[in-house]
Amino acid sequence: MDSYTTPIDDVDHLRRSYKLFALNHVRLPADIGSTDLDRVDSLIHDKRLLERGKTLFRQGDASDSLYVVRSGSLKTIVGDPAGGTQVLGFHLPGDIVGVGGLGRDHYLGSAEALERSYVWSIPHPQLLQILSQIPDLNRQLLEIAGKWVNTNLEHLVIMGKLHARERLAMFLRSFASRYERLSRDPTNLLLPMSRRDLANYLGLAMETVSRQFGCMETEGILVVDCKKVHILRPDLLADMCGDDQPMTHNSHSNAAS
Repeated sequence: MDSYTTPIDDVDHLRRSYKLFALNHVRLPADIGSTDLDRVDSLIHDKRLLERGKTLFRQGDASDSLYVVRSGSLKTIVGDPAGGTQVLGFHLPGDIVGVGGLGRDHYLGSAEALERSYVWSIPHPQLLQILSQIPDLNRQLLEIAGKWVNTNLEHLVIMGKLHARERLAMFLRSFASRYERLSRDPTNLLLPMSRRDLANYLGLAMETVSRQFGCMETEGILVVDCKKVHILRPDLLADMCGDDQPMTHNSHSNAAS
């Protein structure tokens, strides 16, 4: 597990490290084989279908389970005493939700479906059973918990250091990278969140996000159609993130769910 060692004033490093701008998501480990995934599936009996807008758990609820997104997407948010909310992250298939509740008696935030979504629910006692049957998951769970801490810290640093244009560009690059991992076309994105939620997550005004999308369209970098974003120039988007390895556009016939 990598430790967080980036000085918070090293903005150039942050621009180069867009892959660490991980949308506060953690995933099932990539090296879990299909056999182990089948074993996990057989041990999980609580599989939930959430309609758009339905809450998976609320801030302050008893923390008794981890959740794995199998299809659809969720957002996690935290409320403050004044009644405001902050979007913590967006979660796609394979992402694990509820990590912040590990070792606590309550969840630190709430999770809500952005669209019709299907999730695995893994009660903590059942998680121990799974860990006993798949020993490799013990190490990986520690890595997952560590990544959750690191990505939250990384997000806070980036939000405090980068300009609006860079924030949006890095978000799109990160989202495209997640699409690649799901065997989806990384140049054709469907953003499940509202513009308001995206602006909240990026620490920007909604008008600023719309203006930045408009600027990128004018420059021929992308085309926006409601929630669809078609990236025309991945190389230019990479340049805005300080990255010299633009996305490769492959043919993706099957989207993971």
